[in-house]
Amino acid sequence: MAGSQFDLVVIGGGVNGCGIARDAAGRGLSVLLCEQEDLGAATSSASTKLIHGGLRYLEQYDFRLVHESLAEREVLLRSAPHIISPLRFVLPHHSGLRPWPIIRIGLFIYDHLGGRTTLPGTRGLDLARDVAGRPLKPSYTRAFEYSDCWVDDARLVVLNARDAADRGAEIRTRRRCIAARREGGLWRVTLHDPVEPTRYESVSARALVNAAGPWVSEVATGVAGENAPVKVRLVKGSHLVVDRLYEHDRAYIFQNADGRVCFAIPYEGRFTLIGTTDVDFTGDALQAAISEEETVYLMAAANEYFAQPVTRQMIRSSYAGVRPLYDDGATAAQEATRDYMLHLDAPEGAPPMLSIYGGKITTHRRLAEHAMEKLAPTFPDMRGPWTKSAHLPGGDFQGKRAQFIAEMQKQYAGLEPSLVARLARAYGTQIEAVLDGARSPDDLGRDFGMGLTEREIDYLVAREWAASGEDVLWRRSKVGLHIDAAAAQAVADYTESRVKASKGLR
Repeated sequence: MAGSQFDLVVIGGGVNGCGIARDAAGRGLSVLLCEQEDLGAATSSASTKLIHGGLRYLEQYDFRLVHESLAEREVLLRSAPHIISPLRFVLPHHSGLRPWPIIRIGLFIYDHLGGRTTLPGTRGLDLARDVAGRPLKPSYTRAFEYSDCWVDDARLVVLNARDAADRGAEIRTRRRCIAARREGGLWRVTLHDPVEPTRYESVSARALVNAAGPWVSEVATGVAGENAPVKVRLVKGSHLVVDRLYEHDRAYIFQNADGRVCFAIPYEGRFTLIGTTDVDFTGDALQAAISEEETVYLMAAANEYFAQPVTRQMIRSSYAGVRPLYDDGATAAQEATRDYMLHLDAPEGAPPMLSIYGGKITTHRRLAEHAMEKLAPTFPDMRGPWTKSAHLPGGDFQGKRAQFIAEMQKQYAGLEPSLVARLARAYGTQIEAVLDGARSPDDLGRDFGMGLTEREIDYLVAREWAASGEDVLWRRSKVGLHIDAAAAQAVADYTESRVKASKGLR
Protein backbone atom coordinates (compact mmCIF):
# COMPACT_ATOMS: atom_id res chain seq x y z
CA MET A 1 0.00 0.00 0.00
CA ALA A 2 1.41 3.39 -0.94
CA GLY A 3 1.55 5.83 1.91
CA SER A 4 2.06 9.47 2.74
CA GLN A 5 4.97 11.76 3.34
CA PHE A 6 5.66 13.06 6.84
CA ASP A 7 8.19 15.41 8.30
CA LEU A 8 9.02 12.91 11.03
CA VAL A 9 8.51 9.18 11.56
CA VAL A 10 9.00 7.99 15.15
CA ILE A 11 9.68 4.30 15.75
CA GLY A 12 8.62 3.24 19.24
CA GLY A 13 5.56 4.00 21.35
CA GLY A 14 7.17 4.19 24.76
CA VAL A 15 7.34 7.35 26.82
CA ASN A 16 10.27 8.81 24.86
CA GLY A 17 8.77 8.10 21.46
CA CYS A 18 5.36 9.46 22.43
CA GLY A 19 6.96 12.48 24.09
CA ILE A 20 8.93 13.28 20.94
CA ALA A 21 5.84 12.82 18.74
CA ARG A 22 3.89 15.19 20.99
CA ASP A 23 6.62 17.84 21.02
CA ALA A 24 7.13 17.66 17.25
CA ALA A 25 3.41 17.81 16.45
CA GLY A 26 3.05 20.86 18.66
CA ARG A 27 5.80 22.58 16.68
CA GLY A 28 3.80 22.19 13.47
CA LEU A 29 5.53 19.12 12.02
CA SER A 30 3.63 16.27 10.40
CA VAL A 31 4.34 13.17 12.48
CA LEU A 32 3.74 9.44 12.26
CA LEU A 33 4.48 7.23 15.27
CA CYS A 34 4.52 3.45 14.82
CA GLU A 35 4.61 0.92 17.64
CA GLN A 36 4.94 -2.84 17.17
CA GLU A 37 2.72 -3.64 20.17
CA ASP A 38 0.60 -1.43 22.45
CA LEU A 39 1.71 1.98 23.65
CA GLY A 40 4.02 1.53 26.63
CA ALA A 41 3.83 -2.25 26.32
CA ALA A 42 7.43 -2.84 27.36
CA THR A 43 9.73 -0.69 29.53
CA SER A 44 7.49 2.34 30.01
CA SER A 45 4.72 0.45 31.82
CA ALA A 46 7.11 -1.55 34.01
CA SER A 47 8.72 1.20 36.07
CA THR A 48 8.59 1.83 39.82
CA LYS A 49 5.89 4.46 39.06
CA LEU A 50 8.00 7.38 40.26
CA ILE A 51 8.73 10.90 39.05
CA HIS A 52 11.90 11.52 41.01
CA GLY A 53 15.32 13.04 40.96
CA GLY A 54 17.05 9.80 41.85
CA LEU A 55 18.47 10.25 45.33
CA ARG A 56 20.98 7.45 44.82
CA TYR A 57 22.40 9.18 41.73
CA LEU A 58 23.87 11.82 44.03
CA GLU A 59 26.20 9.15 45.40
CA GLN A 60 27.35 8.56 41.81
CA TYR A 61 27.97 12.33 41.46
CA ASP A 62 25.53 12.49 38.53
CA PHE A 63 24.50 16.02 39.42
CA ARG A 64 23.38 16.99 35.91
CA LEU A 65 20.86 14.14 35.75
CA VAL A 66 19.60 14.80 39.27
CA HIS A 67 19.22 18.53 38.61
CA GLU A 68 17.30 17.97 35.37
CA SER A 69 15.13 15.27 36.93
CA LEU A 70 14.22 17.41 39.95
CA ALA A 71 13.35 20.36 37.73
CA GLU A 72 11.20 18.09 35.52
CA ARG A 73 9.45 16.70 38.60
CA GLU A 74 7.90 20.13 39.15
CA VAL A 75 7.01 20.59 35.46
CA LEU A 76 5.31 17.20 35.17
CA LEU A 77 3.39 17.62 38.41
CA ARG A 78 1.88 20.81 37.03
CA SER A 79 1.15 19.30 33.62
CA ALA A 80 -0.62 16.13 34.75
CA PRO A 81 -1.88 16.47 38.35
CA HIS A 82 -4.52 13.77 37.78
CA ILE A 83 -1.98 10.98 37.15
CA ILE A 84 0.98 12.45 39.09
CA SER A 85 0.82 13.18 42.81
CA PRO A 86 3.24 14.15 45.59
CA LEU A 87 4.56 11.28 47.68
CA ARG A 88 6.60 11.41 50.89
CA PHE A 89 9.44 8.90 51.28
CA VAL A 90 10.74 7.59 54.58
CA LEU A 91 14.44 6.67 54.71
CA PRO A 92 15.19 4.72 57.91
CA HIS A 93 18.67 5.30 59.26
CA HIS A 94 20.92 2.56 60.61
CA SER A 95 24.58 1.98 61.37
CA GLY A 96 25.31 0.61 57.91
CA LEU A 97 24.51 3.94 56.26
CA ARG A 98 26.57 7.10 56.06
CA PRO A 99 26.54 9.19 59.28
CA TRP A 100 23.29 11.07 60.00
CA PRO A 101 24.77 14.55 59.30
CA ILE A 102 26.18 13.44 55.94
CA ILE A 103 22.82 12.10 54.79
CA ARG A 104 21.16 15.31 55.97
CA ILE A 105 23.55 17.32 53.81
CA GLY A 106 22.80 15.09 50.82
CA LEU A 107 19.06 15.57 51.32
CA PHE A 108 19.56 19.32 51.63
CA ILE A 109 21.25 19.27 48.22
CA TYR A 110 18.40 17.12 46.88
CA ASP A 111 15.87 19.62 48.20
CA HIS A 112 17.50 22.57 46.47
CA LEU A 113 19.31 21.25 43.38
CA GLY A 114 16.26 21.35 41.12
CA GLY A 115 14.50 24.51 42.22
CA ARG A 116 11.80 22.87 44.35
CA THR A 117 8.78 25.19 44.63
CA THR A 118 5.69 23.17 45.59
CA LEU A 119 6.79 20.01 47.38
CA PRO A 120 7.64 20.05 51.10
CA GLY A 121 11.26 19.66 52.11
CA THR A 122 13.15 17.10 54.16
CA ARG A 123 12.55 16.56 57.86
CA GLY A 124 13.77 14.14 60.49
CA LEU A 125 11.46 11.54 62.04
CA ASP A 126 11.38 9.90 65.45
CA LEU A 127 10.18 6.45 64.44
CA ALA A 128 9.25 5.61 68.02
CA ARG A 129 6.55 8.29 67.84
CA ASP A 130 5.71 8.69 64.16
CA VAL A 131 3.18 6.37 62.51
CA ALA A 132 5.82 5.58 59.86
CA GLY A 133 7.75 3.63 62.48
CA ARG A 134 4.95 1.17 63.31
CA PRO A 135 5.44 -1.25 60.38
CA LEU A 136 9.23 -1.33 60.90
CA LYS A 137 11.37 -3.40 63.21
CA PRO A 138 11.86 -1.65 66.56
CA SER A 139 15.62 -1.39 65.96
CA TYR A 140 14.91 1.44 63.50
CA THR A 141 14.43 4.55 65.59
CA ARG A 142 15.36 7.46 63.32
CA ALA A 143 14.55 8.35 59.73
CA PHE A 144 14.48 11.13 57.20
CA GLU A 145 11.40 12.02 55.18
CA TYR A 146 11.61 13.77 51.79
CA SER A 147 9.45 14.42 48.73
CA ASP A 148 9.17 12.94 45.26
CA CYS A 149 6.14 12.03 43.12
CA TRP A 150 4.12 8.99 42.09
CA VAL A 151 2.95 8.51 38.49
CA ASP A 152 0.70 6.16 36.55
CA ASP A 153 3.44 5.42 34.04
CA ALA A 154 1.38 3.69 31.34
CA ARG A 155 -1.22 6.46 31.33
CA LEU A 156 1.57 9.03 31.03
CA VAL A 157 2.59 7.33 27.78
CA VAL A 158 -0.96 7.22 26.43
CA LEU A 159 -1.64 10.86 27.31
CA ASN A 160 1.48 11.96 25.44
CA ALA A 161 0.23 10.01 22.43
CA ARG A 162 -3.28 11.42 22.79
CA ASP A 163 -1.94 14.98 22.90
CA ALA A 164 0.26 14.27 19.87
CA ALA A 165 -2.76 12.96 17.96
CA ASP A 166 -4.88 15.94 19.00
CA ARG A 167 -2.17 18.13 17.44
CA GLY A 168 -2.23 16.23 14.16
CA ALA A 169 0.13 13.26 14.66
CA GLU A 170 -0.85 9.83 13.37
CA ILE A 171 -0.45 7.10 16.01
CA ARG A 172 -0.35 3.55 14.68
CA THR A 173 -0.12 0.74 17.17
CA ARG A 174 0.40 -2.88 16.15
CA ARG A 175 2.51 -1.61 13.27
CA ARG A 176 6.03 -2.97 13.11
CA CYS A 177 8.66 -1.03 11.20
CA ILE A 178 10.45 -3.69 9.19
CA ALA A 179 12.63 -1.52 6.92
CA ALA A 180 13.88 2.06 6.58
CA ARG A 181 16.13 3.19 3.76
CA ARG A 182 17.36 6.56 2.50
CA GLU A 183 16.01 7.21 -0.99
CA GLY A 184 15.95 10.48 -2.91
CA GLY A 185 16.63 12.69 0.09
CA LEU A 186 13.93 11.03 2.23
CA TRP A 187 13.54 8.02 4.48
CA ARG A 188 11.40 5.31 2.90
CA VAL A 189 9.82 3.41 5.80
CA THR A 190 7.95 0.11 5.48
CA LEU A 191 5.37 -0.87 8.11
CA HIS A 192 3.87 -4.31 8.63
CA ASP A 193 0.59 -5.25 10.29
CA PRO A 194 1.15 -8.52 12.23
CA VAL A 195 -2.61 -9.05 12.55
CA GLU A 196 -2.96 -8.99 8.75
CA PRO A 197 0.34 -10.56 7.58
CA THR A 198 -0.14 -9.59 3.95
CA ARG A 199 -0.66 -5.93 4.76
CA TYR A 200 2.30 -3.62 4.24
CA GLU A 201 2.48 0.16 4.07
CA SER A 202 5.18 2.46 2.78
CA VAL A 203 5.60 6.02 4.01
CA SER A 204 8.34 8.59 3.61
CA ALA A 205 9.83 11.11 6.01
CA ARG A 206 12.34 13.93 6.12
CA ALA A 207 13.75 12.56 9.40
CA LEU A 208 13.58 9.35 11.41
CA VAL A 209 13.59 8.97 15.19
CA ASN A 210 14.62 5.59 16.58
CA ALA A 211 12.99 5.46 20.02
CA ALA A 212 12.64 1.69 20.05
CA GLY A 213 13.83 1.24 23.63
CA PRO A 214 15.35 -2.22 24.15
CA TRP A 215 15.27 -2.67 20.36
CA VAL A 216 17.13 0.56 19.56
CA SER A 217 20.26 -1.22 18.28
CA GLU A 218 18.19 -3.74 16.33
CA VAL A 219 16.31 -0.92 14.59
CA ALA A 220 19.50 0.99 13.83
CA THR A 221 21.30 -2.01 12.29
CA GLY A 222 18.61 -4.44 11.15
CA VAL A 223 15.86 -2.03 10.09
CA ALA A 224 17.76 1.06 9.02
CA GLY A 225 20.90 -0.79 7.89
CA GLU A 226 23.22 1.56 9.74
CA ASN A 227 26.16 0.93 12.03
CA ALA A 228 25.38 1.05 15.77
CA PRO A 229 28.16 3.24 17.20
CA VAL A 230 26.62 3.34 20.67
CA LYS A 231 26.66 0.31 22.94
CA VAL A 232 23.47 -0.55 24.79
CA ARG A 233 23.30 -2.34 28.13
CA LEU A 234 19.96 -4.02 28.75
CA VAL A 235 19.12 -4.05 32.45
CA LYS A 236 16.04 -5.72 33.86
CA GLY A 237 14.15 -4.24 36.79
CA SER A 238 11.55 -6.42 38.53
CA HIS A 239 8.81 -5.65 41.04
CA LEU A 240 6.49 -7.51 43.41
CA VAL A 241 2.91 -6.49 44.20
CA VAL A 242 2.00 -7.82 47.66
CA ASP A 243 -0.84 -7.43 50.12
CA ARG A 244 -0.78 -4.03 51.76
CA LEU A 245 1.95 -3.94 54.41
CA TYR A 246 0.87 -0.78 56.27
CA GLU A 247 -2.00 1.69 56.48
CA HIS A 248 -0.42 5.13 56.09
CA ASP A 249 0.11 6.84 52.72
CA ARG A 250 3.89 7.26 52.68
CA ALA A 251 6.51 5.21 50.84
CA TYR A 252 9.78 3.76 52.12
CA ILE A 253 13.23 3.74 50.56
CA PHE A 254 15.53 1.08 51.98
CA GLN A 255 19.28 0.86 51.55
CA ASN A 256 20.39 -2.73 50.98
CA ALA A 257 23.68 -4.28 52.00
CA ASP A 258 24.79 -4.53 48.35
CA GLY A 259 24.43 -0.76 47.88
CA ARG A 260 21.16 -0.90 45.93
CA VAL A 261 17.97 0.73 47.12
CA CYS A 262 14.54 -0.83 47.34
CA PHE A 263 11.20 0.98 47.48
CA ALA A 264 7.98 -0.03 49.22
CA ILE A 265 5.11 2.08 47.87
CA PRO A 266 1.34 2.17 48.53
CA TYR A 267 -0.26 0.75 45.40
CA GLU A 268 -3.84 0.60 44.14
CA GLY A 269 -5.33 0.90 47.62
CA ARG A 270 -5.01 -2.74 48.63
CA PHE A 271 -1.38 -3.44 47.83
CA THR A 272 2.26 -2.49 48.36
CA LEU A 273 4.68 -2.30 45.43
CA ILE A 274 8.21 -3.55 46.17
CA GLY A 275 11.09 -2.93 43.76
CA THR A 276 13.31 -2.75 41.93
CA THR A 277 16.19 -4.98 40.90
CA ASP A 278 19.05 -4.30 38.48
CA VAL A 279 20.06 -7.38 36.49
CA ASP A 280 21.80 -7.58 33.14
CA PHE A 281 19.41 -9.02 30.55
CA THR A 282 19.54 -10.86 27.24
CA GLY A 283 16.57 -12.10 25.24
CA ASP A 284 13.21 -10.71 24.19
CA ALA A 285 12.25 -7.68 26.28
CA LEU A 286 8.52 -8.38 25.70
CA GLN A 287 8.97 -11.69 27.52
CA ALA A 288 10.84 -10.24 30.52
CA ALA A 289 9.64 -11.67 33.84
CA ILE A 290 10.81 -11.70 37.41
CA SER A 291 13.17 -14.56 38.24
CA GLU A 292 13.18 -16.70 41.35
CA GLU A 293 16.44 -15.05 42.41
CA GLU A 294 14.90 -11.59 42.10
CA THR A 295 11.81 -12.65 44.04
CA VAL A 296 13.96 -13.88 46.89
CA TYR A 297 16.07 -10.72 46.73
CA LEU A 298 13.11 -8.33 46.97
CA MET A 299 11.47 -10.29 49.78
CA ALA A 300 14.75 -10.32 51.72
CA ALA A 301 15.27 -6.58 51.15
CA ALA A 302 11.83 -5.78 52.54
CA ASN A 303 12.18 -8.21 55.43
CA GLU A 304 15.34 -6.49 56.63
CA TYR A 305 13.11 -3.56 57.60
CA PHE A 306 9.47 -4.61 58.05
CA ALA A 307 8.40 -6.22 61.31
CA GLN A 308 5.80 -8.36 59.52
CA PRO A 309 7.68 -10.61 57.08
CA VAL A 310 6.74 -10.57 53.41
CA THR A 311 5.86 -14.15 52.44
CA ARG A 312 5.14 -15.82 49.13
CA GLN A 313 1.50 -16.14 50.13
CA MET A 314 1.27 -12.33 50.10
CA ILE A 315 2.42 -11.96 46.49
CA ARG A 316 -0.45 -11.01 44.21
CA SER A 317 1.40 -10.04 41.04
CA SER A 318 4.81 -9.20 39.61
CA TYR A 319 6.23 -7.51 36.55
CA ALA A 320 9.57 -6.79 34.93
CA GLY A 321 10.83 -4.27 32.43
CA VAL A 322 14.05 -3.95 30.45
CA ARG A 323 15.83 -0.60 30.45
CA PRO A 324 18.00 0.19 27.40
CA LEU A 325 20.85 2.01 29.13
CA TYR A 326 23.81 3.65 27.51
CA ASP A 327 26.73 1.32 28.21
CA ASP A 328 29.24 3.46 30.05
CA GLY A 329 31.39 0.49 31.07
CA ALA A 330 30.15 0.26 34.66
CA THR A 331 30.95 -3.04 36.32
CA ALA A 332 27.60 -3.56 38.04
CA ALA A 333 24.20 -3.10 36.40
CA GLN A 334 22.97 -0.76 39.15
CA GLU A 335 25.96 1.53 38.52
CA ALA A 336 25.23 2.05 34.80
CA THR A 337 24.13 5.61 34.10
CA ARG A 338 20.42 6.41 33.83
CA ASP A 339 21.21 9.50 31.79
CA TYR A 340 20.24 9.55 28.13
CA MET A 341 22.28 9.91 24.98
CA LEU A 342 20.98 11.14 21.62
CA HIS A 343 22.96 9.96 18.62
CA LEU A 344 22.38 11.83 15.35
CA ASP A 345 23.36 10.07 12.14
CA ALA A 346 23.20 12.80 9.50
CA PRO A 347 25.49 12.27 6.50
CA GLU A 348 25.82 15.40 4.40
CA GLY A 349 22.87 15.78 2.06
CA ALA A 350 21.04 12.78 3.53
CA PRO A 351 17.97 12.67 5.82
CA PRO A 352 18.94 12.24 9.48
CA MET A 353 18.21 9.44 11.93
CA LEU A 354 18.18 10.25 15.65
CA SER A 355 18.54 7.28 17.99
CA ILE A 356 17.56 7.49 21.67
CA TYR A 357 19.68 5.63 24.22
CA GLY A 358 18.87 5.43 27.93
CA GLY A 359 16.67 7.90 29.75
CA LYS A 360 14.05 7.64 32.44
CA ILE A 361 10.36 8.50 32.66
CA THR A 362 11.05 11.63 34.69
CA THR A 363 13.14 13.23 31.94
CA HIS A 364 11.07 12.22 28.90
CA ARG A 365 9.75 15.74 28.22
CA ARG A 366 13.19 17.34 28.39
CA LEU A 367 14.63 14.52 26.29
CA ALA A 368 12.03 15.34 23.64
CA GLU A 369 13.10 19.00 23.66
CA HIS A 370 16.73 17.97 23.24
CA ALA A 371 15.72 15.65 20.39
CA MET A 372 14.03 18.51 18.56
CA GLU A 373 17.10 20.67 19.10
CA LYS A 374 19.18 17.97 17.38
CA LEU A 375 16.73 17.89 14.47
CA ALA A 376 16.43 21.69 14.15
CA PRO A 377 18.74 21.94 11.09
CA THR A 378 16.35 19.68 9.18
CA PHE A 379 13.30 21.72 10.23
CA PRO A 380 14.47 25.36 10.39
CA ASP A 381 10.91 26.69 10.18
CA MET A 382 9.41 24.65 13.02
CA ARG A 383 8.02 26.44 16.06
CA GLY A 384 9.94 26.66 19.32
CA PRO A 385 9.65 24.74 22.61
CA TRP A 386 6.16 24.70 24.10
CA THR A 387 5.62 21.69 26.37
CA LYS A 388 7.03 23.15 29.60
CA SER A 389 3.91 25.20 30.30
CA ALA A 390 1.34 22.90 28.65
CA HIS A 391 -1.00 20.41 30.30
CA LEU A 392 -1.34 16.83 29.24
CA PRO A 393 -4.94 15.86 28.36
CA GLY A 394 -7.11 15.99 31.47
CA GLY A 395 -4.63 17.95 33.57
CA ASP A 396 -6.20 21.37 33.06
CA PHE A 397 -8.19 21.63 36.29
CA GLN A 398 -7.79 24.22 39.00
CA GLY A 399 -6.79 23.43 42.58
CA LYS A 400 -5.63 20.15 44.06
CA ARG A 401 -6.61 16.72 42.81
CA ALA A 402 -8.66 15.91 45.91
CA GLN A 403 -10.73 19.04 45.36
CA PHE A 404 -11.30 18.13 41.71
CA ILE A 405 -12.37 14.61 42.64
CA ALA A 406 -14.85 15.97 45.19
CA GLU A 407 -16.30 18.31 42.55
CA MET A 408 -16.72 15.44 40.09
CA GLN A 409 -18.38 13.26 42.74
CA LYS A 410 -20.85 16.05 43.35
CA GLN A 411 -21.45 16.55 39.64
CA TYR A 412 -22.00 12.80 39.10
CA ALA A 413 -23.90 12.17 42.31
CA GLY A 414 -25.90 9.36 40.71
CA LEU A 415 -22.77 7.24 40.27
CA GLU A 416 -20.75 5.35 42.87
CA PRO A 417 -18.27 7.82 44.48
CA SER A 418 -15.38 5.31 44.25
CA LEU A 419 -16.01 4.93 40.51
CA VAL A 420 -16.00 8.68 39.94
CA ALA A 421 -12.81 9.01 42.00
CA ARG A 422 -11.02 6.37 39.93
CA LEU A 423 -12.11 7.95 36.66
CA ALA A 424 -11.15 11.44 37.83
CA ARG A 425 -7.67 10.24 38.74
CA ALA A 426 -7.24 8.47 35.40
CA TYR A 427 -8.82 10.96 33.01
CA GLY A 428 -8.91 14.32 34.79
CA THR A 429 -11.14 16.76 32.95
CA GLN A 430 -11.58 14.17 30.20
CA ILE A 431 -13.90 12.32 32.60
CA GLU A 432 -16.81 14.10 30.93
CA ALA A 433 -15.89 12.54 27.58
CA VAL A 434 -15.69 9.12 29.25
CA LEU A 435 -19.02 9.38 31.05
CA ASP A 436 -20.65 11.25 28.14
CA GLY A 437 -23.73 12.44 30.02
CA ALA A 438 -24.18 9.33 32.19
CA ARG A 439 -26.18 10.01 35.32
CA SER A 440 -26.89 6.50 36.62
CA PRO A 441 -25.09 3.13 36.57
CA ASP A 442 -27.51 1.87 33.91
CA ASP A 443 -26.18 4.51 31.52
CA LEU A 444 -22.71 2.94 31.63
CA GLY A 445 -23.57 -0.57 30.46
CA ARG A 446 -22.16 -3.73 31.97
CA ASP A 447 -19.85 -3.40 34.99
CA PHE A 448 -17.01 -5.91 34.72
CA GLY A 449 -15.73 -5.14 38.23
CA MET A 450 -14.11 -2.20 40.03
CA GLY A 451 -16.42 0.08 38.08
CA LEU A 452 -14.86 -0.82 34.72
CA THR A 453 -17.85 -0.55 32.39
CA GLU A 454 -18.71 -0.90 28.74
CA ARG A 455 -18.82 2.89 28.46
CA GLU A 456 -15.22 3.24 29.65
CA ILE A 457 -13.94 0.47 27.37
CA ASP A 458 -15.72 2.10 24.43
CA TYR A 459 -13.81 5.30 25.20
CA LEU A 460 -10.48 3.46 25.51
CA VAL A 461 -10.94 1.74 22.16
CA ALA A 462 -12.11 4.91 20.39
CA ARG A 463 -9.68 7.42 21.92
CA GLU A 464 -6.75 5.59 23.53
CA TRP A 465 -5.86 2.81 21.07
CA ALA A 466 -6.84 -0.03 23.43
CA ALA A 467 -7.14 -3.24 21.40
CA SER A 468 -7.02 -6.08 23.94
CA GLY A 469 -8.06 -6.98 27.45
CA GLU A 470 -4.46 -6.56 28.58
CA ASP A 471 -4.37 -3.02 27.20
CA VAL A 472 -7.48 -2.14 29.22
CA LEU A 473 -6.77 -4.04 32.43
CA TRP A 474 -3.04 -3.46 32.93
CA ARG A 475 -2.03 -0.32 31.03
CA ARG A 476 -5.06 1.97 30.64
CA SER A 477 -6.05 0.92 34.17
CA LYS A 478 -4.86 -1.47 36.87
CA VAL A 479 -8.25 -3.13 37.24
CA GLY A 480 -6.58 -6.44 36.40
CA LEU A 481 -5.25 -6.51 39.96
CA HIS A 482 -8.74 -6.46 41.41
CA ILE A 483 -10.88 -8.86 39.33
CA ASP A 484 -10.91 -12.61 38.74
CA ALA A 485 -10.03 -14.55 35.61
CA ALA A 486 -13.63 -14.85 34.41
CA ALA A 487 -14.15 -11.09 34.60
CA ALA A 488 -10.82 -10.47 32.87
CA GLN A 489 -11.86 -12.76 30.02
CA ALA A 490 -15.18 -10.92 29.72
CA VAL A 491 -13.24 -7.64 29.41
CA ALA A 492 -11.03 -9.15 26.71
CA ASP A 493 -14.03 -10.45 24.78
CA TYR A 494 -15.88 -7.15 24.94
CA THR A 495 -12.77 -5.15 23.97
CA GLU A 496 -12.16 -7.41 20.97
CA SER A 497 -15.79 -7.01 19.88
CA ARG A 498 -15.53 -3.21 20.04
CA VAL A 499 -12.27 -3.22 18.07
CA LYS A 500 -13.86 -5.35 15.37
CA ALA A 501 -16.91 -3.10 15.30
CA SER A 502 -14.69 -0.05 14.87
CA LYS A 503 -13.11 -1.70 11.82
CA GLY A 504 -16.44 -2.82 10.37
CA LEU A 505 -15.66 -6.49 11.07
CA ARG A 506 -17.80 -9.23 12.60
